[in-house]
Amino acid sequence: MSAQPNAGFAREASRQILAGGSAGLVEICLMHPLDVVKTRFQIQRCATDPNSYKSLGDSFRTIFRREGLFGFYKGVLPPILAETPKRAVKQPSTMSYARHIIKTEGLGLQGLNKGFTATLGRHGVFNMVYFGFYYNVKNIIPVNKDPTLEFLRKFGIGLLSGTIASVINIPFDVAKSRIQGPQPVPGQIKYRTCFKTMATVYQEEGILALYKGLLPKIMRLGPGVLSCCGVKYKEKACCEWTVQAKQKCE
Repeated sequence: MSAQPNAGFAREASRQILAGGSAGLVEICLMHPLDVVKTRFQIQRCATDPNSYKSLGDSFRTIFRREGLFGFYKGVLPPILAETPKRAVKQPSTMSYARHIIKTEGLGLQGLNKGFTATLGRHGVFNMVYFGFYYNVKNIIPVNKDPTLEFLRKFGIGLLSGTIASVINIPFDVAKSRIQGPQPVPGQIKYRTCFKTMATVYQEEGILALYKGLLPKIMRLGPGVLSCCGVKYKEKACCEWTVQAKQKCE
């Protein structure tokens, strides 16, 4: 009798893992164009920059006209590999490029780990602000008995938390893009460290330059928060199903 609930739990857990991984993969494929646009905004240095875009709409039109549809999916393989590591053996182009970087520039902070401190700051600041704000506000706003309204409550709090966290952490994102992106003068490294890059951008381009790409970054938050809320509801349903299975077994 106990074997059947255990087998059922294994199937349900596998289904939840597959659903969560698939949701993340679909989200990356749908929202990666916004990441591309965000990065393009962050690496442009002035209005005379050949990669300069006038607006969000202009960036989409220019990329599509110059590079085609696949221009919006440049660099999509690394986040997919992070989402589904098992695909790494099936993506030789990404692995060969990584080997090329290691061979020519090494593994250090000027090689494969270039922009590490800025990336660490970006994720650290975002998570600190997001989760701190989310759980404090969630405890203040009362829980709604209606499942739809409760979902909207959590989605709204999550979106607001993500927006505030993005506004605070985007200077780190800009620094990361400048450090990892093409340098102004080929062969000369201008952007080396996180805070020095922020200071250079501020001195040369003003405070608003540290917030380039904020709009597409915030636009990308919605589907991410939505999928996160969906996964949490699935996890809750899975836990309830497990409790019921154990009760039946007893």
